[in-house]
Amino acid sequence: MKIAISGKGGVGKTTLCALLARELSNQGKRVLAIDADPNGNLAEALGYEEQEYGRIEPLIEKKALVEERTGAKPGSMGGYFVLNPKVDDLVERFSVEVEGVRLMVTGELKEALGGCYCPENALLRSFLRHLMVERDEWVILDMEAGFEHLTRGTAESVAVLLVVVEPGLRAIRTAEKITALAEQLRIGRVGYIVNKVHSEGQEKRIAEKLGTDAIWATIPFDFQALEADLSGSSPYEQCPEMRETAIGLIAKLHGEFYL
Repeated sequence: MKIAISGKGGVGKTTLCALLARELSNQGKRVLAIDADPNGNLAEALGYEEQEYGRIEPLIEKKALVEERTGAKPGSMGGYFVLNPKVDDLVERFSVEVEGVRLMVTGELKEALGGCYCPENALLRSFLRHLMVERDEWVILDMEAGFEHLTRGTAESVAVLLVVVEPGLRAIRTAEKITALAEQLRIGRVGYIVNKVHSEGQEKRIAEKLGTDAIWATIPFDFQALEADLSGSSPYEQCPEMRETAIGLIAKLHGEFYL
């Protein structure tokens, strides 16, 4: 199953991505987690020790690889380069195993100068298409708000879009915009995950705006999540209540898709 997770910055989508990936792995599933957020820290949320093992270089920053696969130097605009480069070996070559989960950090699309289509974009788009269409494990994509990473062909292969929302009008409006984009890209199932809830009143007000049936899970505000973030620990070990929410959400996904 291919799952994309999006939402306004700071709502907790990376935390949810890490919880789902770790729990799926714990249940014996093969899981590939993709950090496609330019400000992402999915590695740390999964339990990766950057101070010990070093920074994971994003795929889009591997200049020699970009030139090898596309036939053009990174950053070049205009001219000729391969639009559909070979990408089917990249997971095996460049993914990092973190607590039973395979992790890839892609980096962000290069959209400078009016949205140029450059060699880096060609490599990244081909890689994401490969993940969404050709691979058969669970793929969980931690995204920035919006769908710049996904073309129509790859987005149609996303089985579920989970939109994380926190109490606040800006988060709700961002969720609505993301949902509208998902409809344009023909993503069939969209579910809201309401995070950092302090009261039933907050949950009710969000449900009134987004629809009760569209809310697939609610996660109460958890001080332990803050402590895990401050200490650089994975919320999977530190936040048992949030982990239970992930277990319930996975069960719902199994029910929705009869897996």
